[in-house]
Amino acid sequence: MRIAVLMGGISREREISLRSGENVVKALRKLGHEVAPIDVKEDFFHVLPTLKQFDLIFIALHGKFGEDGTVQALLDWLGVPYTGSGVLASALCFDKLMTYRIVEKFVPVPEYTVFDRPTRNSPFGFPCVVKPRKEGSSIGVHICDDAEELERNLQMELELYGEMILQRYVQGRELTVSVIEMDGELKVLPILELRPKRRFYDYIAKYTPNMTEFVLPAPLTEEEYRTVCESCLRAFKACECRGFARIDGILKDGTFYFLEINTIPGMTDLSDMPASARAAGMSFEDLIDAIVKTVKR
Repeated sequence: MRIAVLMGGISREREISLRSGENVVKALRKLGHEVAPIDVKEDFFHVLPTLKQFDLIFIALHGKFGEDGTVQALLDWLGVPYTGSGVLASALCFDKLMTYRIVEKFVPVPEYTVFDRPTRNSPFGFPCVVKPRKEGSSIGVHICDDAEELERNLQMELELYGEMILQRYVQGRELTVSVIEMDGELKVLPILELRPKRRFYDYIAKYTPNMTEFVLPAPLTEEEYRTVCESCLRAFKACECRGFARIDGILKDGTFYFLEINTIPGMTDLSDMPASARAAGMSFEDLIDAIVKTVKR
């Protein structure tokens, strides 16, 4: 097929997206496709009409204007098939507040509230977590141990984001669960436990070599495994995701606490989904081929 790979973008995750896109381009070429890498910048609207010549668009964009439904809406307007979730699910999952309001009806979510101004008071005690409503790669996420840290981090991040989620801190095992549609059914790839050498799996731990230990498959009991899988599949379906996604959460005392859905997971050398695919016996090319095959044309 003739496939265009959208990469780069204009979000704070641009560099990560370029790394994901380069890997995807190489894999698609190895699979025999005719591939055009497209670095999405501010002039994207001039490039947009040319996308109609492709059989498929592989979206390797992360963050705003890529993962939030905007690019998906433009491609729907063009009538060009693309990888991943559609407009509604993309927009919903990129907004953590809206995701929580949907998902909490189906799986446990750590208690949360929203602030649009700095405060020293956490309704959930300390430590607590503050995070942007709409952002990826753990950018802007802070664990606050006291009132002074809370106020300082809120003041800093509110200048950029306008609103921040304040959430109860759940100390447990960090798990990431990759879901992909194969042969018409949703399949859960081997569950990955993350053991970062920092306090949590932040941006540095995600993208710096040797900063996080990957435990694959995660050492889970049968009951824990079933609980995690069922929770992630319920969340995926509740948000009407499509094709593939990655769900992150915390396992504590047998309960899986949902944190977020990534509708365009990273495809870098250090990314979680490719690691889970390898544990399932899939090469990177196998994973990319499987993603391409999720698209209904």
